[in-house]
Amino acid sequence: MTGAVTIAAIVEGEGEVAALPVLLRRIAEELSVWAIRIPTPRRVPRSKLVAPGGIESAVLQASYQVDGRGGILLLIDADDDCPATTGPALLERARLARGDREISAVLANREFEAWFLAAATSLAGRRGLADPLEPPADPEGPRDAKGWLSARKTDGTSYRPTADQAALAAIFDMAQARKNAPSFDKFWRDVERLMRAAGA
Repeated sequence: MTGAVTIAAIVEGEGEVAALPVLLRRIAEELSVWAIRIPTPRRVPRSKLVAPGGIESAVLQASYQVDGRGGILLLIDADDDCPATTGPALLERARLARGDREISAVLANREFEAWFLAAATSLAGRRGLADPLEPPADPEGPRDAKGWLSARKTDGTSYRPTADQAALAAIFDMAQARKNAPSFDKFWRDVERLMRAAGA
């Protein structure tokens, strides 16, 4: 795909391997970026990523997938870490590995599923979720967003990232999520920057 934008991603969770490309394609469509290539995200356990040399190795491997426009996106859950400190620290390490590539590091606060909580009303009645479905006052506050979703399933099943994450990523209201979840707004802005990057 000559001239296509490539987003090579690094994630920690199995659910994100399927869900992140769905989300990236939705954002690309919103931005009218029609020529885009999204290789299957590289899954690296968090413990390995944060270990010495871990993120550097992952970024180096991902960089081989980007030979023109686009860049490298690191997306992990913040969990109990502060995104405002952990994110920049990881980004600095990533840039030391490949300073010639556009790189972004985003920590979902506290986890990817918090972005679904931020747009909960748009998911009412979908994938077995209750209807109506009201978001928590602080969508990024709950430690267990996956558990929050499971508690509001009415079809007798629990939320499972490998089964539900990509499906919900395809339908949640991204404008609501940007408004109610600062980490998703940062994610959007960083993805837009990567998609607009001129490349080599």
